[in-house]
Amino acid sequence: MTARVVEIGGGGAATVRVGGGEPLLVIAGPCVIESAETCLEQARAVAAIVRGLGVPFVFKASFDKANRTSIDSFRGPGIEEGLKVLARVRDELGVPVLTDVHTPQQAARAAEVVDVLQIPAFLCRQTDLLVAAGRTGKPVNVKKGQFLSPDLMAHAAAKILAGADEEGVRVGGVMLTERGTSFGYGDLVVDMRGLAVMRGTGWPVIFDGTHAVQKPGGAGSYSGGTPEMVPVLVRAAVAAGVDGLFIESHPDPASALSDRSCQLTHAVLGDVISEALAIRRAVEQRPQ
Repeated sequence: MTARVVEIGGGGAATVRVGGGEPLLVIAGPCVIESAETCLEQARAVAAIVRGLGVPFVFKASFDKANRTSIDSFRGPGIEEGLKVLARVRDELGVPVLTDVHTPQQAARAAEVVDVLQIPAFLCRQTDLLVAAGRTGKPVNVKKGQFLSPDLMAHAAAKILAGADEEGVRVGGVMLTERGTSFGYGDLVVDMRGLAVMRGTGWPVIFDGTHAVQKPGGAGSYSGGTPEMVPVLVRAAVAAGVDGLFIESHPDPASALSDRSCQLTHAVLGDVISEALAIRRAVEQRPQ
């Protein structure tokens, strides 16, 4: 199938394109909005790193982490306060922004502010949510469920397109993100063949390097992880031909209020992206 290009942003934010041979896209930011000021500080730091490398960039942060291991875990500021923060990031830095949505109602509300709606992995089969996201006309990034084979992600994309068709809006586009597959209890593994399978849909494929090293529930009341493996998997995914990277970062991961065991420091983020770009150039220059 012909590779499709998804356009993100505009209207006050930079316009970036992903897929179809466009430059490698980087979606980066903290796991969750911890406060307005810390989120803005993190957005400035990450934007400086990524823009300094000349890479198309979308800032990400969640207003609600609705699938934390423990009921006592921090979830975020909620949709209304969270969207205010993301609007400030977009307005002050001129970057497109992405956030998770968990219900059809959240999809409609978030679409008023953000440039990309993201469907969490655990919800990638939820028809009403996918259709509602499609109805907004916004680009939608769908995380592949840890339980799902990559070929079935074509159905997730079809549900989003059906929503746009029902509403009579232009299709904003779909991105499919690999974030690892359950490997027994409390561990994930990445099957690089799945990246090629999902690219067969024609939609851009993103690799989530930080969630792919997660050990769900591995720290008892929260998830563990092996962040030292992020560069390894990112290198492999870029060599396999992904269209973009999704990487969470934090100035001090050990103090992060969510996913402390998976996020990268900002310095390591820059190193990982630099390596990825070198590999992307090598792939593009290989004999056909």
